[in-house]
Amino acid sequence: MLSYILRRLMLVVPTLIGIMVINFFIIQAAPGGPVEQMLAQIQGTAVDATERFSGSSSGGETLRKSTTDTSGGGAGAYRGARGLPRELIERIEKMYGFDKPVHERFLLMMRNYLVLDFGESFFRNRRVVDLVIEKLPVSISLGLWTTLLIYFVSIPLGIAKAVRDGSRFDVSTSSILIVLNAIPGFLFALLLVVLFAGGSYFKWFPLRGLVSDNWSSLGPLDKVADYFWHMALPIGAMVIGGFATLTFLTKNSFLEEINKQYVLTARAKGLAERRVLYGHVFRNAMLIVIAGFPAAFLAVLFTGSLLIEVIFSLDGIGLLGFEATINRDYPVMFGTLYFFGLIGLIMGIVGDLMYMIVDPRIDFEARA
Repeated sequence: MLSYILRRLMLVVPTLIGIMVINFFIIQAAPGGPVEQMLAQIQGTAVDATERFSGSSSGGETLRKSTTDTSGGGAGAYRGARGLPRELIERIEKMYGFDKPVHERFLLMMRNYLVLDFGESFFRNRRVVDLVIEKLPVSISLGLWTTLLIYFVSIPLGIAKAVRDGSRFDVSTSSILIVLNAIPGFLFALLLVVLFAGGSYFKWFPLRGLVSDNWSSLGPLDKVADYFWHMALPIGAMVIGGFATLTFLTKNSFLEEINKQYVLTARAKGLAERRVLYGHVFRNAMLIVIAGFPAAFLAVLFTGSLLIEVIFSLDGIGLLGFEATINRDYPVMFGTLYFFGLIGLIMGIVGDLMYMIVDPRIDFEARA
């Protein structure tokens, strides 16, 4: 197994490079960019979301002052450059590294990534690593607790539905799950805000932030309680509609295994039903469920939590990546993409290891 893990880890590097190559050139081909964003700020036409957090960069202020000398002949290569002097455009290009050809920019970026230098944000004046590390606890908190709760609810419920297939319990729970699955998480989050966060009725939970302002002065137990007090509504909003698919998947996996010959043989030998379910059926039925764990975690961690972060004012990595995309903040975009890809590849290896833990008969190394 060790040699298999080492081979998978060695494949992480070329796979990650391939991900970065494809996305780099796709993003370069997309219209708009940091130069256009700065030109729009200079012209006063930009709608820049990052100004709420960090304001305009010092470089941008200098460049904005220099526009008082605009005279005719601007550069036509950029939208919004008309009327700006060519020298100003060249200064902006140099500031963002766009004075180099695209292949040189890519090679420079990958060389910096090899030494874990992810650069600085174009519009926040902070290192990308610092931004990601600052936002990561929020996203990991949402993703980890939501995924664990979904699995802890879905697996027992799916097994119970499989054992009682066609019963009133199975039909009623299926109806409830279908209704909950039809409700988007952000709508349920708004409902929770209205009901329990001081919207119109009760004010039992805080509306914003991961912890309270006085969190550092609290005792250890009070810190834990304060943390879960703040996370209760966001996690509840993400969990409520997230376990329907996994519950039905667990139920169908168990039903398929229950009807196989080895289960009938085990029952014929007089084994207890609990021993049959959890000693024989569970190991085989859980393979497909465990296979989806990495994908489920990543989906919750990086995509499913975006609107939840906005509603509950949780400044996580999902919101960071979204704002970087809107503002064409390339260092942040590629930095978050690098972290997303790396975590995704590692979670794939973790999924394979979980396969072997659940069913020791699976041996990827022997197959290789």
